Amino acid sequence: MENEPLIDEALKSELSALYRAEGRHYHNLAHIEAMLALAAQYRSQLHDPDAVEATIWFHDAIYDSRAKDNEVKSADLAAEKLSGRISPERLARVAAMINATATHQLPPLDDEKAATDAAFVLDMDLAILGAEPDAFDAYEKAVRREYGWVEEPMWRAGRAAVLKSFLARPHIFHTAEFRQRFEPRARQNLERSLAALEAG
Repeated sequence: MENEPLIDEALKSELSALYRAEGRHYHNLAHIEAMLALAAQYRSQLHDPDAVEATIWFHDAIYDSRAKDNEVKSADLAAEKLSGRISPERLARVAAMINATATHQLPPLDDEKAATDAAFVLDMDLAILGAEPDAFDAYEKAVRREYGWVEEPMWRAGRAAVLKSFLARPHIFHTAEFRQRFEPRARQNLERSLAALEAG
């Protein structure tokens, strides 16, 4: 049971179809592939790389910009699809990591190894914030399109609040590796975006 890949080809194609749904301008397959590429780069530092990979595949599987429970529903889907392929302990870790992507705060995991893996998942999910300015700007436009139903003044206020909350953190990224690689540029990108939102 534990030796088979958690995400086999059949499950990959099923999840890929969800990520290809209309209206997903950022939370799509390209986002998953970017995270999987980062997971491959940092694989030697992950304690349970297969669980991290499963988390990446499922974390935005359910995505509706009008809903507040996407992560919970995505974790439920993971539980449904992975039951029988994975021990209850590992599944609980995957669910905790998926749910943590709602706030990007580290989940309360007693196990230090699991906490490290969760920190990497959250950092991979936010790596776009530290991208080159052009890539960051494309990300911002894509997210705006996903929230196309929100009127501009509401969007500016809501988005500004999100960006401010990240800037107010002592660190945007949880791992030393991602802080070193992405933190300075992420702060520049967020400050630039915030200035544009506030300028109207």
